[in-house]
Amino acid sequence: MARKLKSDKLLFTAMLLLVCASVVMVYSASAVIAMERYQQPTLFLFKQGTWVLVGLAIMPIVMRIDYRHYRQPIVIWSALGIVALALVAVLFGPRINGARRWFGVAGVGLQPSELAKLAVIFFVAAVLERRMERIDELTYSLLPIAIVVGGVVGLILLQPDLGTALSILVIASAMVFAAGINYRYIAGLVLLSLPAAYIVLVSADYRRRRLTAFLNPWEDPLGDGFQVIQSLIAVGTGGVFGRGLMAGVQKLFYLPYPETDFIYAVIGEELGLLGASIVLACFCVITWRGLRTAMRAPDRFGAFLALGLTAMVAFQAFFNMSVVLGLLPTKGIPLPFVSFGGSSLLISMIGMGILLNVSQHASATHGVTTAIEARTADA
Repeated sequence: MARKLKSDKLLFTAMLLLVCASVVMVYSASAVIAMERYQQPTLFLFKQGTWVLVGLAIMPIVMRIDYRHYRQPIVIWSALGIVALALVAVLFGPRINGARRWFGVAGVGLQPSELAKLAVIFFVAAVLERRMERIDELTYSLLPIAIVVGGVVGLILLQPDLGTALSILVIASAMVFAAGINYRYIAGLVLLSLPAAYIVLVSADYRRRRLTAFLNPWEDPLGDGFQVIQSLIAVGTGGVFGRGLMAGVQKLFYLPYPETDFIYAVIGEELGLLGASIVLACFCVITWRGLRTAMRAPDRFGAFLALGLTAMVAFQAFFNMSVVLGLLPTKGIPLPFVSFGGSSLLISMIGMGILLNVSQHASATHGVTTAIEARTADA
């Protein structure tokens, strides 16, 4: 039974601020484009607002479900089975923007790779809970994780969707690292992954072009470097306080995908350094409170579950904002809670609902003794 404790209000408030900002900024970023293409300036606003309401309706339910239910084998394997079937089924669907990532259910587009993040987190947390003491025994602890995570990532790469595949790898790696894996295995894994990463990057022409554009976007300012340049212009012209809400210029057919991948650039232009810093601060609060929940969780499963959910949001936010600022190559990873997209928003809110449930059980004075504490102390 869940203890009679309140959820983390600061964590919930930070998430709610980002969701509210999403509704406003998605409309600001998309109104002109929606009017030009669909003659409905509020089209994206209506869709995003609908998903926000669905998420806010589901979150209280998720927050009341004891997180320990997610460690049950029937839950974990059912989730992985549904994800695997959906990822295979989506490969037979129509291509949208050169990829097969969505399929329609009752007129609603769903992205199964988003659900895959939760399924992988459940699985890895359950394995680490039982086998953490023998984490350095590769066949006992790491092999099951590698097989399942590798299978899910492989299906996602077939879509292709390198961004989501990378997100899942980072989430699983963070959880395994926190379990106390020996540093020599980490070094070996990094060395082994370098050739694979190189093959993935050079196997597709568009990935090679993106990498070249990242290194020198001005070499092809009207081609592959266009996205990065327009994003930097948007952020740079915003100044400290911004041009003003709805007054942005780069979103007007200059900045590609202003309502999704580059919505942080729109925030920077219209709300300036102040608005962009507030958004960044919200993600810092979520990361801080998520790690705090992991440290104070009453059992290992709760600790690893909280860590995985926190890593899911933190990595995506870091990567998206880094792309917008030209610090990483362009990749289609949305800004959690803020970018337009129902699947991403809903899964992120469900993940926060689960994290808030873990926070209800977290001790106010001490938590489970795991390698997470040792890793944090070393840092």
